Amino acid sequence: MALRIVASRPNPGILTLPWDLPLEEWGEDVVVPLARGISRHVVRIVRVGTRNYAVKETQEPIAFREYRTLRDLQRLDLPTVVPHAVVTGRQSSRGEPLPTALMTEHLPYSLPYRALFQHGLTADRLPTLVDALVVLLVRLHLADFYWGDVSLSNVLFRRDAAGFAAYLVDAETGELRDTLAPQMRAWDLDVAGENVFAELLDLQAGGSIPADETPFEVVSQLRERYDSLWRELTEEQIFSAGELWNIECRIERLNELGFDVDELDIVTDYDRDTVRIQPRVVEAGHHRRELRALTGIEAEDAQAQRILNDIAAFTIAHDLGGLDREVVAQRWLTEVYDQVLEAIPRTAYAKLEPVQMFHEILEHRWFMAEHAHHDVPLMDAVRDYVEKILPARPQEAVAAPPES
Repeated sequence: MALRIVASRPNPGILTLPWDLPLEEWGEDVVVPLARGISRHVVRIVRVGTRNYAVKETQEPIAFREYRTLRDLQRLDLPTVVPHAVVTGRQSSRGEPLPTALMTEHLPYSLPYRALFQHGLTADRLPTLVDALVVLLVRLHLADFYWGDVSLSNVLFRRDAAGFAAYLVDAETGELRDTLAPQMRAWDLDVAGENVFAELLDLQAGGSIPADETPFEVVSQLRERYDSLWRELTEEQIFSAGELWNIECRIERLNELGFDVDELDIVTDYDRDTVRIQPRVVEAGHHRRELRALTGIEAEDAQAQRILNDIAAFTIAHDLGGLDREVVAQRWLTEVYDQVLEAIPRTAYAKLEPVQMFHEILEHRWFMAEHAHHDVPLMDAVRDYVEKILPARPQEAVAAPPES
């Protein structure tokens, strides 16, 4: 059987991979030693030219189904890994059939949850991982996607300011539906609770979190935070006609959570004494879209929110309130952001994304000022961060970005 590759924007270098060998026998000449999550399949991360891909062996129908599902989720701008190719018709040198392979693009600066704990994450940060998983699950459910196998193991995490952003990795059991019934959302939540509980017990057994950490509390938190966020995004709100300010308040709360309201369903009663509102279309990424429009910087949403706050502080400090916001943002970009990044050694970019380092420098500056009891110049904070904090940070990317 001839080798067949179905790919979106195919990388010709894929043909050079040793497809005639089982994936577990691929050598160091192609395999990149990056952290991988636990999987029921054989998975390897490989380098093809300057790009990295995750390769998973599976059955042909399952591979094509997951490939199509991930492409559909990408079109909906949901946080998932990017599908790249399905490779079928593999045979060994002796003519024996080998499993079909699904290739996805490796997500830069991302780590599975186990690797985060190996990199120094402590048990008190568990709520931030739960929050990231909850936001991902809610976003998928809003798009009428049934996951079917919600777990920390099926997610990659990227640092997002003080928290994390979660990306769907395994969509093998998932399904986009015309309408997602409440019972299916509830089933996803039940599965999430069972899987996360087991994963936390495993972390305890391995000594990554203390034995006195209660998985029951974490699982309860997962469900409570899901219910709270889902209500905020979808629940109908009723108030009197004299309290129309509630509409703006509702939109501001959703924006603060990082969501945009594209449409509101506003209904009044017969006498127009009572008003009911309900978000119809809710889209995540409010702050990151705003920052991208102002500066062109790509960031996770909490990172973007922090940077927007810094632009606002820059506006006040330099008395630029009379200028257009776009003009102020470009001046901030030149005088602040670019200057900070230029002061960071290029070799350090393999540790963290530049935008995350900028956030951490702002945090470091705040702690320095608190300790010194006076304001600290930003570039002093940059030098102190590079000298004292950055060397201890683990590498979270494969390599530093190429020199421009």
